[in-house]
Amino acid sequence: MLDVVLDDLSAESVELDLLVGGLAADGWSTPTPAEGWTIAHQIAHLAWTDEAARLAAAEPDEFQVELRKAAENPTGFVDDGAAEGAALTPGELLTYWRQTRGELQEALRAVPAGQKIAWFGPPMSPASMATARLMETWAHGQDVADALGVTRKPSNRLKHVAHLAVRTRDFAYLLNDRQPPAVPFNVELTGPDGDRWTWGPEDAEQRVSGPALDFCLLATQRRHRDDLEVQAVGTEADEWLGIIQAFAGLPGKGRERGQFA
Repeated sequence: MLDVVLDDLSAESVELDLLVGGLAADGWSTPTPAEGWTIAHQIAHLAWTDEAARLAAAEPDEFQVELRKAAENPTGFVDDGAAEGAALTPGELLTYWRQTRGELQEALRAVPAGQKIAWFGPPMSPASMATARLMETWAHGQDVADALGVTRKPSNRLKHVAHLAVRTRDFAYLLNDRQPPAVPFNVELTGPDGDRWTWGPEDAEQRVSGPALDFCLLATQRRHRDDLEVQAVGTEADEWLGIIQAFAGLPGKGRERGQFA
C-alpha cells in the first residue's frame, strides 16, 4: 500500500513540477486564489510541509520543535513558512522542493512497520502521511493551475484524496465544534474513467454522491459547493458537505460561489 501511494505522490508532484518548471521568473509572482499567496508561496508551502513531514518521520525529536512553534503561532506559522520559501529565487525554490519531496519519500519508506508518525493533527501511518501529502500536492496544484488558467486532466490518483476526505469526516466535525454523527455514511463517486468508488455501507440512510473530481474539489475547499455536482441525501450528510475538509488545520473560508464559472 505504501509503495502505491508513494508512486502516486511522485506522479502528482511531477505533474505540478511540469506546470511550474518552465515558468519565467515573473510567473512565480502570479497571484493564486489563496489570498496573499503567489505561485511561489504555493510551491514553498509544499516544500516546507514536505520537510516537516520528513522531520516527523526521520527526526521526531526535531519535529517536536516545529510543533512548539506551531503552538506559539497557530494562525501564522503556515504563512510564515510559505513566505520564507517564496523569498528564494525560482531556481532555488524549485531545487528545494525537488529535494524535500525526494527526501520525504526515503524517510517514509524507512519508518518501521506499525509505527505512527506525529503530526500537527492526529498521528499517522506512513501510508496515511503519503496520502495527506498527495492530497496537498493536488490541492495546491489546483491553485497553481487556476492562477495560470490551466485545466488539468483528472486522474485516478483522486481516489486517495477522496479516501482521505471520507476518513477525516469526524475530524472535520470536531474542527467546527460539532458532534460527529454516530452512524457511517455511504459515499459513492464516479472516477475519471467512469469507475464506481464507494465507501461505507450500501444501505446507509445518509448518502453522498457525485463525480470524484467535484467531491475532491469540495473536500479541499477549491470550489464552492454550489458550483459542483455533489449531492447529499439526509440532513447529516448535507451538514457534512458544508464543513468537509480533507486537510489538517483550521477550517478555511474556501472559494466564492461562481469564482471559476
